[in-house]
Amino acid sequence: MGSTINVENVVASTKLADEFDLYKIEAELVGAEYKKEKFPGLVYRVKAPKAAFLIFTSGKIVCTGAKNIEDIRRVIIALAETLKSIGIENIYSEPEIIVQNIVATADFKVDLNLNAVVLGMGMENVEYEPEQFPGVVCRVKKPKV
Repeated sequence: MGSTINVENVVASTKLADEFDLYKIEAELVGAEYKKEKFPGLVYRVKAPKAAFLIFTSGKIVCTGAKNIEDIRRVIIALAETLKSIGIENIYSEPEIIVQNIVATADFKVDLNLNAVVLGMGMENVEYEPEQFPGVVCRVKKPKV
């Protein structure tokens, strides 16, 4: 019986332009939400593949919610085309996409004694505060995960 590993979320960032007028994007892009007093970025969600964007006036974009890196690339390129189609100019043609984080889950198909896991891995490599979060956060230096 092996474990099942699933990628739950990929977070990536890029820069699509030198700057954006978020009010214009909100006015033209159906479903876009920009509440400057609550958050400095515009939030925009897409359904296929499922992802969400945080778009900033600096031209920077954070994309989250995709299940793989290829979907990240697809939705960012699609967003660039959508922005062009609503009249946003000077969109970069070859944006560098940087994966910031990948969240994956695994089912080891056994019950784990988290206290023993913490002791076994060494306190300097783990975070375990069961009152705050019912899991152990393990940090590995090589590879950095």
